[in-house]
Amino acid sequence: MIGRITGTLLEKNPPQILVDVHGVGYEIDVPMSTFYGLPATGAQVSLHTHHVVREDGHFLFGFATDEERTTFRQLLKVSGVGARMALAVLSGLSVNDLAQAVALQETGRLVKIPGIGKKTAERLLLELRDKLGKALPNLSGARLAAAPDSAPDARSDILNALLALGYNEREALGAMKGLAEGISVSEGIRLALRHLSKS
Repeated sequence: MIGRITGTLLEKNPPQILVDVHGVGYEIDVPMSTFYGLPATGAQVSLHTHHVVREDGHFLFGFATDEERTTFRQLLKVSGVGARMALAVLSGLSVNDLAQAVALQETGRLVKIPGIGKKTAERLLLELRDKLGKALPNLSGARLAAAPDSAPDARSDILNALLALGYNEREALGAMKGLAEGISVSEGIRLALRHLSKS
């Protein structure tokens, strides 16, 4: 199993990144919570990873903190939840927010995440109720050192990230309307997701 990756960040195409480790490029899917804190391309990055082996291939998922990875693994244990849905949950809610939603049994916070209906949300909250608190005694996860990643095509990257998370083009473009010119990709995604969670 691959438990940690440290190398040079070559590409950022949310939710996937490419990390070069001694000449080998690893494609890693990350939640938006991790994506926000990534340094600029060309910089060194270190991620906790979860390696999934399936008949159709090997898949790597990366996380800024061990708490995120632990939560991801707990989500995978919930019946009917696969890696993509677990990634979507962590993209829509921080570890702390998810723990709070579970503690308060708030289905409303989960159904705002694309691909999660009321029944799935209820099942998640029920099955995580006893697991999440024990698995995450310390919910204060430090983020990766962030560097501004503004680029001329930031709006395109923001749109692609929202589409990759399951929002349709109309929803994504609507959430991007109020974004300032020259905004960084990570900040744009964060603000757009905040807008979508309120709508």
